[in-house]
Amino acid sequence: MELRLYDTLSREKRAFVPLDAKNVRMYVCGPTVYDFAHIGNARPVIVFDVLFRLLRHLYGEAHVKYVRNITDVDDKINDRAARDFPGLPLNEAIRKVTEETGRQFHADVDALGALRPSVEPRATEHIAEMREIIERLVKGGFAYVAEDHVLFSPQAMNAANASLPRYGALSNRSLDEMVAGARVDVAPYKKGNTDFVLWKPSKPGEPSWPSPAGIEAEGRPGWHIECSAMAWKHLGEHFDIHGGGIDLVFPHHENEVAQTCCAFHRERMANYWMHNGFLQVESEKMSKSLGNFITIHELLKDWPGEVLRLNMLKTHYRSPIDWTMKSLEESAKTLDDWYRVAADVEPGKPAASVVEPLLDDLNTPLAIAALHGLRGGDVSALAGSLRLLGFLSESAAQWEGRKQQASGVDAKEVERLIAERTAARSRKDFGESDRIRDLLAAMGVAIKDSKEGTTWEIAR
Repeated sequence: MELRLYDTLSREKRAFVPLDAKNVRMYVCGPTVYDFAHIGNARPVIVFDVLFRLLRHLYGEAHVKYVRNITDVDDKINDRAARDFPGLPLNEAIRKVTEETGRQFHADVDALGALRPSVEPRATEHIAEMREIIERLVKGGFAYVAEDHVLFSPQAMNAANASLPRYGALSNRSLDEMVAGARVDVAPYKKGNTDFVLWKPSKPGEPSWPSPAGIEAEGRPGWHIECSAMAWKHLGEHFDIHGGGIDLVFPHHENEVAQTCCAFHRERMANYWMHNGFLQVESEKMSKSLGNFITIHELLKDWPGEVLRLNMLKTHYRSPIDWTMKSLEESAKTLDDWYRVAADVEPGKPAASVVEPLLDDLNTPLAIAALHGLRGGDVSALAGSLRLLGFLSESAAQWEGRKQQASGVDAKEVERLIAERTAARSRKDFGESDRIRDLLAAMGVAIKDSKEGTTWEIAR
């Protein structure tokens, strides 16, 4: 069975044929490092980690290159730096913010079971590539200089030869619709309403670099040019897959396509554009004003990262997801069972019943259903399949121990009480046996009696 992926540009599910099977290339937009990543940010991390794992399974680990960038120059970073470190020069404060939040992001996504990308470029390390693309765009007539800014003209792109894509094709919008349906920066130096910034002058104290296109004043890049430059540097002018959240289709990804295709005279930037759907919390849009804005870091205090991962994958990546406490509790119980059954088993080859749904546009809900089907059968295939999906990163004892530690339960005390209960049952003192059972339940411990004896676990 072949891998099929839904392409946002063509609006259809297409067979995946890499440009080079020995060098499969994927770019995914990463974080802007100014604050803790929220649970919505975790969705593309987890989704494209599954795709990364699947591609490595199909083509070999050495033949897949995954690039996820870090945006470390942005107005939000500047604002956070000025707020948190008012006594420091802005550039020094910015470095503190980006280093700290970058470490936080990595710690959080590592806990989610996500593999590190092959390359994780930072925007500030690719200014030369940004300048080169901007110079090409100005020379080609797709961009112009105005009041120390460099702006891209979608009108110029659409008026060019037919070998270029149409601006608006990815988001399926006309230029008029973009003006009517989006916030458009109004500036007297812009030639057209939809023109967007490639480069702008820096304010005093802000990060700045020598400007392109003959501009004397130093400046800094616009957001969209950063990803075009980093993708070009590490994957080339044309590569296989570009991913991100659905909110990035317009304007960010639309503008990336425009910049890259016009700079290098290409019909395509990526052959497949993939976007994950929105996330809600308890059926409401996540926002700070509603008090339901949840960071990955906060959730990890109460739940193992693999629980968050499973909870995310129970919904198909292109569908909206409703993040609920009930669903988290169900995911935790499922993982408890998988760890008991498969964590300490030598993993076998992932089962075809799990891999085949993944080949159908990452149908993780169907793959998870197949995992449940393996539960009472080939446990080695279950273990291998779970590892393919990024689960079972520790032993069953480590998993149970971490649950105990998080709950504050004293394992020795539990074992002592269970021994007392067993003694009470043997002398048919069922009143004492029930009292101890209730005491254990109040401690958050669930017990299970069988012919082999009594086992216990932390109740979720």
